Amino acid sequence: MQQSLDRITNPQTQKIQDSKQKSLLKRLLSGDFFEPLLSDFRIIFERDPAARNWLEVVFCYPGLHALCLHRVARWLHCRGVAFVPRLISHLGRFLTGIEIHPGAEIGQGVFIDHGMGVVIGETAIVGDYTLIYQGVTLGGTGKESGKRHPTVGKNVVVGAGAKVLGNLQIGDRVRIGAGSIVLRNVPSDCTVVGVPGRIISRDRGASLSPLEHGKLPDVEATVIRSLLTRIEQLEKQLQALEVRTQESGVVTK
Repeated sequence: MQQSLDRITNPQTQKIQDSKQKSLLKRLLSGDFFEPLLSDFRIIFERDPAARNWLEVVFCYPGLHALCLHRVARWLHCRGVAFVPRLISHLGRFLTGIEIHPGAEIGQGVFIDHGMGVVIGETAIVGDYTLIYQGVTLGGTGKESGKRHPTVGKNVVVGAGAKVLGNLQIGDRVRIGAGSIVLRNVPSDCTVVGVPGRIISRDRGASLSPLEHGKLPDVEATVIRSLLTRIEQLEKQLQALEVRTQESGVVTK
């Protein structure tokens, strides 16, 4: 009742309120809010061969749903709204299996493929056009405060089940193999595999498709094969030595 009287007696106040409402609506409809969502939508058709039409993408891609909910939660979180952003994040986790803290900063054109079990912490930063597979964790390593989650560069590929833990810097165009656990900073244009993650290649001119995970080198398998080859060579040399000693009539112990 009092608010209605104020509007009648003070038209200037009403104009200010109307101006604030229009400004808020303009921000919501601006490119800063919707452009990342459009980029998230378009990148799916570029990265997923199973995406056949827009109807499937809108209704059947939990990664897109999680990002849409996160961007709303993030928008509220940045404006100091309490409780509601965390509630939206929790509902998103319940509906999609993807947990993104409202405080996390997600760039445009990010694609979370399948996404079940993905966890992105409060202070994590994910660069533009990053590809994240299911089971990925961008988490912390303890109870420290402040920046405690990874900063991931642009055009990064994080394979299924990979864990990036701590306040790390992951450069642009980095490829993290499936199941890897990254505990150290990674420069740009590197490939990381293993537990703990090790840099196995630095190729600035690499043109490998983000989806071609099967072409990542297997360092451990290469080492094992070289050891097996060496063992076979030593066994052949030992057998040849035994044959020569027997022919010479020397009794071996």
